[in-house]
Amino acid sequence: MKFFIDTANLDQIKEANDLGILDGVTTNPSLMAKEGISGEANFLNHYKTICEIVDGDVSAEVIATDFDGMIAEGEKLAALHPNIVVKIPAIKEGIKAIKYLSSKGIKTNCTLIFNVGQALLAAKAGATYVSPFIGRLDDISSDGLQLIEDIVNMFNYYDIATQVLAASIRHTMHIVECLKIGADVATCPLNAILGLLNHPLTDKGLEKFLADYHKLNP
Repeated sequence: MKFFIDTANLDQIKEANDLGILDGVTTNPSLMAKEGISGEANFLNHYKTICEIVDGDVSAEVIATDFDGMIAEGEKLAALHPNIVVKIPAIKEGIKAIKYLSSKGIKTNCTLIFNVGQALLAAKAGATYVSPFIGRLDDISSDGLQLIEDIVNMFNYYDIATQVLAASIRHTMHIVECLKIGADVATCPLNAILGLLNHPLTDKGLEKFLADYHKLNP
């Protein structure tokens, strides 16, 4: 399973990349706003900076919701760097835009997926990735992980090449469960990734090893 970091924060992206395990980055307008980034020129420059840090796919989301607007934005984003993946919402005009961009060899990520039907249509349109949102479904008492599993099973059954990118991950156990289910990618906050390293027995074992060493090497 590939690890993407879900942020627009450059320090967090660099920290995750320095771990040596980062495969890509996902962003969205809310994450950009969280970093105080506004205006098209600043958005584009920020995407280019991210691509210079990470050697992997970087999802950059369109703002337009009409077909022509999404195409214009998508082509502009794709021209920034070969690693850019154009992120398109799972709406009717979005499916049409994915079909068009995919036919031009532009990678796409269909976002805001909340059911298997949306994932199927996006895949048939040629999406590189589909992004089902786990946490947001959990928030309304639906089973986000079950959706991931259903999409993975559907893609495997029909031998669909589109990758399942588990999104809206809130904590470390979401990552572990996505691994068990067979998601191709998990996009996570940095703290969820670092949480995979946490175990009290590791801490206790290291503390004992060091204590024993220092007894013999005062």
